[in-house]
Amino acid sequence: MSKLTGKVAVVTGASKGIGAAIAKSLAAAGAAVVVNYASSKSGADTVVAAITAAGGKAVAVRGDVSKPAEAQGIIDAAIASYGRLDILVNNSGIYGFSPLEAITAEDFHRQFNVNVLGLLLTTQAAVKHLGEGGSIINIGSVVSRITPPGSAVYTGTKGAVDAITGVLSRELGPKKIRVNALNPGMVETEGTHSAGFIGSDFEKGTVAQTPLGRIGQPNDIAAVAVFLASDDSRWLTGEQLLAGGGLR
Repeated sequence: MSKLTGKVAVVTGASKGIGAAIAKSLAAAGAAVVVNYASSKSGADTVVAAITAAGGKAVAVRGDVSKPAEAQGIIDAAIASYGRLDILVNNSGIYGFSPLEAITAEDFHRQFNVNVLGLLLTTQAAVKHLGEGGSIINIGSVVSRITPPGSAVYTGTKGAVDAITGVLSRELGPKKIRVNALNPGMVETEGTHSAGFIGSDFEKGTVAQTPLGRIGQPNDIAAVAVFLASDDSRWLTGEQLLAGGGLR
């Protein structure tokens, strides 16, 4: 029996990149998955098609996690589709980089609304349905440890994710719900390609600082997410698992 058989998972921001890989891996481990997307229906449909073609269960659900009603709607869709909820992966995230003098209030609120408020709203909705053994996985980033120049806002959001993970692990521990942060290093995704990171001096510098000598692939992160979702990690909560090939 697969380790997540009978479980139901919601993965936010799962139409591409790390989220898509996590959704596929959770499904391969036996979970029924809600593949959330904010704008790319085609991407989410492609993920669902891949899951179902492999014999898994998945549905695509649109929703902007930064809007309370839509965050609630994502969770409602999981209950309507599968009747329960066991795993929440708060993966939705956006990023932008600029030096201090170029930071704007608009960009601050845009990133914090998705990366931090969205996590809180979706978790708030999910906790009504999660029971003993439930697992919440917050996707952070190693930027909260390496604090690169020009990333004050983005790193601020991921530092908040780390802190919130600790708080919620204490709040939800009495309900036997675990909350952990999974913090990737640089990962090759559609986003890092479109941002110009792949093949850049930034990538070369990152690889040079990474003991395992490469940047990550989405499945590197997805494998850790399956571990955190499963009973294999039953004694872990409030942790920050860095998945960056040793990048610090």
